[in-house]
Amino acid sequence: MIKAAVIGATGYTGQDLVRILSAHPGVELTLLTSRQNQGVIYGHLFTACRNLVELRLSQLDYDQAAQKAEVAFLAFPHTESQVAAAELLARKVRVIDLSADFRFRKAAIYRRYYSEHRFPALLRKAVYGLPEVYREQIKKAQLIANPGCFPTSVILALKPLMQKRLIDPKSVIIDSKSGLTGAGRNAAVDFLFCEISGSVRAYNIYKHRHQPEMDQELSRLYGRKTEVTFVPHLVPINRGILSTIYVQFPRKISPSRLETIYQEAYGKEPFIRVLSLGEQPDTSKVRGSNYCDLGLSLAPDGRKAVLTSALDNLVKGAAGNAVQNMNIMLGMEETAGLKQIPLHP
Repeated sequence: MIKAAVIGATGYTGQDLVRILSAHPGVELTLLTSRQNQGVIYGHLFTACRNLVELRLSQLDYDQAAQKAEVAFLAFPHTESQVAAAELLARKVRVIDLSADFRFRKAAIYRRYYSEHRFPALLRKAVYGLPEVYREQIKKAQLIANPGCFPTSVILALKPLMQKRLIDPKSVIIDSKSGLTGAGRNAAVDFLFCEISGSVRAYNIYKHRHQPEMDQELSRLYGRKTEVTFVPHLVPINRGILSTIYVQFPRKISPSRLETIYQEAYGKEPFIRVLSLGEQPDTSKVRGSNYCDLGLSLAPDGRKAVLTSALDNLVKGAAGNAVQNMNIMLGMEETAGLKQIPLHP
């Protein structure tokens, strides 16, 4: 059994990590930490876990963590994982970070969107943890930077076309809608029920922190620098992301060719479901699961297409993908602990 720690176990992402890992056949949860709830039994704080997760929440102690765990999941807010990652890595604990602290390859980009990076050398060691793109690198990683939820939905949808250079990346327009758990568990007026219910709004246009993450990874897939147009929206649901992506082809493409491209790219991927041409994904059909559903719609002239991507922002967009990374990194069955059927309806 792999001994695992969840560092920051009381946020939304931390809770989903505990939920998934507690049922994982190859994992023993040995350490759960919290800043505000030290000493409290986890199943007493979150009663859905009563009698299922009986560990007491503790303060983070690096030496204790190294004694108790072989792998640590960091579920801290952005900018707060850097010291923890460095300390744990120095003690030979493998680290999967769910914040943005190690996603960028250049410290200057991290500085622009977050703050000065305290351990820029670790940026060069971190592997961007999207299994469908970097599976071989993940197998050898000591530090994994789990992707953001929006970039996961977008990169998975665009990867087959970007790798083959079949589209003009400058013409790509991305309209993404996210549930409220994507903003985290801290109270804020903008995310109160009365502020959100019955409303949809765009936010952080041209300045969302996931934009440079998408540009970095899509540029690597395409082979040269690309910049896409990304517009995120908040919608009044708890979980889920739906990304609608508009692309243009320099030359006409047939429906069968488009389907073949995606089936060849993802036919053997355990968590990517490519729907029939024209069929649309639905966030309710992936809720609570590690699946990403992809829809393909081709214009009658064969020169434009709309790609749609649906996933659960807390699972494939965060905790589930992190567990998938752990499985690959530690040589376990990639789907272990992640075979949950989506919670529909």
